[in-house]
Amino acid sequence: MSVAELIESYRRRERSPVEVARDALDQIERVQPRVNAFVTVTGELALEQAAAAERAYVDGTAGPLAGIPITIKDLLDVTGVRTAGGSLLTERYVAESDAPFVAVVRAAGAVILGKTATPEAGWKGETTSRVHGSTENPWQAGASAGGSSGGAAAAAALMPNVLHQGGDGAGSIRMPASMCGVFGLKPTWGLVPTDPVNSGLSVQGPITRSVADAVLFMDVSSGTDTRARLASGVAGLRVLWSGDLGFAAAEPKVVAVCEAAAHSFAALGAAVDEGHPQLDDPWPIVDTIWCANQAAPYAGRFDQVRERLDQGRVPVIERGLEMAATDLVNAQSAKARYAAAWDAFMAERCDLMLTPTLPVTAFAAGLDQPGSVVGRTTEYLSWTAFTYPFNVTGQPAATVPCGMVDGLPVGLQIVGRRSEDALVLRAAAAFEGAHPWPFPEL
Repeated sequence: MSVAELIESYRRRERSPVEVARDALDQIERVQPRVNAFVTVTGELALEQAAAAERAYVDGTAGPLAGIPITIKDLLDVTGVRTAGGSLLTERYVAESDAPFVAVVRAAGAVILGKTATPEAGWKGETTSRVHGSTENPWQAGASAGGSSGGAAAAAALMPNVLHQGGDGAGSIRMPASMCGVFGLKPTWGLVPTDPVNSGLSVQGPITRSVADAVLFMDVSSGTDTRARLASGVAGLRVLWSGDLGFAAAEPKVVAVCEAAAHSFAALGAAVDEGHPQLDDPWPIVDTIWCANQAAPYAGRFDQVRERLDQGRVPVIERGLEMAATDLVNAQSAKARYAAAWDAFMAERCDLMLTPTLPVTAFAAGLDQPGSVVGRTTEYLSWTAFTYPFNVTGQPAATVPCGMVDGLPVGLQIVGRRSEDALVLRAAAAFEGAHPWPFPEL
């Protein structure tokens, strides 16, 4: 049952929001020992909101997400609930107000089940913190769930009828969704409400078991109306495939699975070709903005808090503290030029761009990053070379499960032009319909 079907069952009085909330809380009790996806469970709040949703269906005032369970990544504030943020510095902080996204879904009647795990300040593409330990992959014990929205992705793979919010600054929705074998969308920058203080790279978006569930998430949180367009398919669209974007290293087995998935769009009626813009790796842009953003909270007090921080994050903060203001200004200028170049390329050459989501499958839980990809040494986020370019450009980019390598999921990335999120979702729905994917048993 999709989330939309669950809503219809509420309207027909076939199911009860309170019953569904209790079931979801029971699922968390079974999910948590297996993957360690949650930092805080808000059972009392969830049952209160579910009861309110039940009343709203009776009196005809139900919002668009009334009675639908949702999880919130533990970087966004929920009033009266702690936001540990994966950090020893904030593990006891209790929020006094809702983050903008949370305010929207609360007003829509969603039932907040709890806060999902993230590394400290979402700094890396893996979900281990000194607050909660490591989140593991639902497909293989001891393997990483990815990050930084790893708790959301691991939970999504094991929990039907639940929406999961993730955040994505360099791939943090798409990376864990790919590793855990679920759907994830990084929306166009600015489409979904986010916090006022933002690096210009990060957005909020859905991690779900189906594209249809993600569409509902997006329509409610962004004020769009995409559902009616999902059935249009991809016939006649111009699609380009690239296995490296001209600079990215990737494991051959992963590329082979994704390439086969990309070329399968031809059977759906799309015109599929190969190519990519002749652009340099934008990692220096990402690195500069990321380091500055990670360092900003610790200016003037770094020595006092250093030992309590995630030690893998410390060098990233140090680099940010050593930067000149002109470094950040230059990076922002380069970011704008890079985005403009992608805009021009896609306007001329294609409607959609397809790539691997990640260059590797899940590595061991607890490692900050794989260390190398096909012999190329990597650093904290440099290995995510297929995802971070589209944080720089602000384009919508989704990951859909497209196969397995050595028992672990592989994701195909679908990238659209800025503000064409509906087309990305349409293409993902067409692929999902032609290639339905399994989920691990709980």
